[in-house]
This record gives sequence, structure tokens and C-alpha cells, in this order.
Amino acid sequence: MSIAVAKDSWEAQRRRAFLLGLAPSVIVLVAITLIPALALVITSFTPLSLTDPVGTFRFDDLLGNYRELMADPRFLGSVATQLKLSTASVLFQVLVGLGLALLLNGSSRILAAVRSVFLIPMIQPPIVVALIWKILYSPDVSPMHRALEAVGLPVRSLLANPDTALWAVAVADTWQWFPFTMLMVLAALNSMPADPIEAASLDGANRWQLFRYIILPYIRPILVVCALFRLIDSFKAFPLIYVLTNGGPGTVTEVTNYYSFVQAFNFSYWGYASAIATLMLAGVFALSWLVGRLDWTRHGRH
Repeated sequence: MSIAVAKDSWEAQRRRAFLLGLAPSVIVLVAITLIPALALVITSFTPLSLTDPVGTFRFDDLLGNYRELMADPRFLGSVATQLKLSTASVLFQVLVGLGLALLLNGSSRILAAVRSVFLIPMIQPPIVVALIWKILYSPDVSPMHRALEAVGLPVRSLLANPDTALWAVAVADTWQWFPFTMLMVLAALNSMPADPIEAASLDGANRWQLFRYIILPYIRPILVVCALFRLIDSFKAFPLIYVLTNGGPGTVTEVTNYYSFVQAFNFSYWGYASAIATLMLAGVFALSWLVGRLDWTRHGRH
């Protein structure tokens, strides 16, 4: 009996120590994440505006901002722009990362050095990446434009052209984040057993058949997870948009988070901007749930 009581006391002390050790992290998480998120959602139900401080916190029409959003063509256009940018950048990042991973898969020192060089864009702050591509896209100072002019192929500013501005932003985003896919695929390739490839090679399979029927099925779950993670992160392309285009020309590159920024800081419609951000938050949560679900399924099969 005394042994059971001592064991229960030890378990209680262990749980108490665990909770006390976890408490500081939980407090910080609540302070910097949950409370601001709750304030954002509450604000989205109000007509909060710095231009109308008298009627700031009114809750007589909780869904007023959301109804206006559903009828706002500029908001709907920003959602379409966000989807186009996310689709293009994620597709480019997966394809470029996959291709380079296949080319750089090996154990030589030269390949290791080249892989390290390709990691440089990913470790740069987004604002630095935006400034680099701002220079590259500016015809007056761009070495890319000067090289094209030297060979007789002058190109007008890609950021000032409505037909190419969004693609230019997608290229800059791809340059920064394709190393993420490359690293994930390289890790998958390094853990791949060699026996199936050797057996298929002995049976006369060429490189395309090896990739199509052996390598691709093995790394497909990794590619799906990479694409979903990058899709979630693509909603944070604000620094690129802010530095490169300011949402222009016109509203061609105005994605949803940038439209929320315009409503909050240009027009002081904080309630309306909070509703936009809340809808984005809900979308990111849905995508995060999907990523977790797929990751759990993948591991549950082994």
C-alpha cells in the first residue's frame, strides 16, 4: 500500500514539475499569438476606423465587414491574384527543387559545395531578396537588362508591364524558396534503398524509367508535403510585393495580405482589414490541418 501511495505521489510531483516547466512557454505563446489573434477576430466584427473614433467598437452588425468583402470586387480580385501567385510560385519551386536535387544527388565534395551555394537564397531575409530582385528588374541598373541589350534583345521593365509583373514576383519567390524542396528531396533520395534501382538497371531500365517508376513513387509524398508547406507560406509574400511592385501596376500584383495592409494603413479601415486577415487566417489553418493530416497518413502507412 505504501509503495502505491509513494508511486502516486511521485507521478503527481512529476506532472506538477512538467506543468511548471511548460507554463512559461504557454504564457509567452498566449501573449504573442492567441491574444493578438483573438483581438484580430473581435476587431473584424466592428467598423473600427481611425477616421470615426466615436463609432469604433460597435457590435450591432457582426457580419457587416464579411458581407462587404463578399461584394468587394477588389478583394475578390486580390484572392484570385493570390491564388495565381501561389500556384505559379509553388509549381516552379517544386519543379526547380526536384530537378536540382536529382542533378546534385551524390557524395562528392564538388556536389556538396554546389548544394551549399544553392542554399544561400533561402537563408536571406525576405526584404534582402526583394531588394536584390528590385535591382535585377530595374532597367537602368540591372546587369540582366544590360546583358540583354548587349546581344540585341532589349526588354522593358518586367515590373511595369501588367502582363509580366506577377510572373516576375513569382520568379523572385521561386529563387528564394526552391532550396527548401531541393533539401527535402535530397534527404528522401539519400534514404532511398538502392536495391530496387539496381534491380531495374539490370533489367534494362533507362534513366527516365527509373525516375518514372521507382524514384518518383518513392519521393511523391515528400513532394506533396513540400508543395503544401510552400503553399501555406506563399500567403506571406508581402515583402516581395511591397518592395517590387506596391501591388501594381494598378492592382495586378495586389495579393490579399497587401490589400489588407492598404485598407488598414492607407485608409485606416482596421475593422475591414481585420476581416480580410481573419479570412486569410482561416484559410491558413485549413491548409495547416491538411498538411498535418497528410503527414500523419504518410507515417501511418509504415
